[in-house]
Amino acid sequence: MSHEEHQNPRQNVTFDSATESGHGHGYLRVPESGSGPGVVVIQEWWGLTDHVVAIVDRFAAEGFVALAPDLYGGRTTHDGEEAARFMSEMPVERAVQDLAGAVTYLLQRPETTSSTVGAVGFCMGGAFVLTLAAQQGERIGAAVPWYGVPGPDTDYSGLRAAVLGHFGEEDTSVPLEGVRATEQRIREQSGVEAGFQVYPAPHAFYNDERPNYRPESAELAWSRTTAFLREHLR
Repeated sequence: MSHEEHQNPRQNVTFDSATESGHGHGYLRVPESGSGPGVVVIQEWWGLTDHVVAIVDRFAAEGFVALAPDLYGGRTTHDGEEAARFMSEMPVERAVQDLAGAVTYLLQRPETTSSTVGAVGFCMGGAFVLTLAAQQGERIGAAVPWYGVPGPDTDYSGLRAAVLGHFGEEDTSVPLEGVRATEQRIREQSGVEAGFQVYPAPHAFYNDERPNYRPESAELAWSRTTAFLREHLR
């Protein structure tokens, strides 16, 4: 099956993308008020799961127009080995093109009231948040990575977004040493002071479908995220 032949029932919108197929898919939710600031939600390595849908729904309930692009072309998993394979098989450039298409799509939606969009991502998606913000420059007004950072060769010179990050001090897959090094590179290359917050929690502490879920840290990070997005998305 090709990238587009997998169907995920959670997909409800299609948008233009610079990928080979010319389009991407995702899950969009508009708040009951009918309009609000735009936010791109970037999935964990499990895919566009019910958990990601719940995050989009929660952002909409908070007044945001939220879109989660489906970076795996419909595939999801709850198996760690399969998730690692899905992630390794996903061309990073194609994923970034899909994300850029999602940014354009949100900015063009009549319901989106902000002149920039926020980017919020978890695990793998957290790393993509910073990559996307560096590539999209002034189109990203706020970048919020949760327990994920890109590789050390990432160029942040184009980053213009305000940055807030959430990381767990018990996270063995994303050590705090690398988090602090990323914070320093962002400052040196873009001049942006990234506000990286640390919680007494392990990796993926927001995901209530996984054993690492820590409600107290999750809710504190969530409240900080929504306040941050409201402050910086106009």
